[in-house]
Amino acid sequence: MPYSPTIIANDFLQKARQEGRALTPLQVLKLVYLAHGWCLGVHRQPLIDEPVEAWRAGPVIRSLYNAIKQYGSNAITERLPVRWFSWGRALKIDATAAAILASVWVTYRRYGGVELAAITRAEGSPWWTTWKELNENVMDAERLVIDNALIQAFYAQKIKAHNAGEGEHAALT
Repeated sequence: MPYSPTIIANDFLQKARQEGRALTPLQVLKLVYLAHGWCLGVHRQPLIDEPVEAWRAGPVIRSLYNAIKQYGSNAITERLPVRWFSWGRALKIDATAAAILASVWVTYRRYGGVELAAITRAEGSPWWTTWKELNENVMDAERLVIDNALIQAFYAQKIKAHNAGEGEHAALT
């Protein structure tokens, strides 16, 4: 770990294909972000090796957005290209990351893109905190990075709430 966002995206695309489904760019962006968040919360390690930015539309990984934006709101029909020559990037998903991805898939696969976006933009979320509290002081809002420490704290708190039994789905959204 960590991985290129496209490697993680391709894993979700493969999971969907195995179920006879397809994913839209919005679903892929949010699933990769959620997996990154849960990985930070559970393992205190980032899943992806790129920053997450707070855009008006929610949390976005810029390189992944650029790789899938041509699909618009249509299903992604093929694997995404991965830059295999990038130094320091893991190329094969290890067992720890695979477990996170499997858990995120089981939890969130039934949600559409709009629903996933709402989850990632909820009040108190890392995106919300970054966008609402810091946006007023930044000229170029689309380059506003969501700190991994903020993401980690948010998802660690969800895990703590779930373990304390604070609601059936406290840690799932």
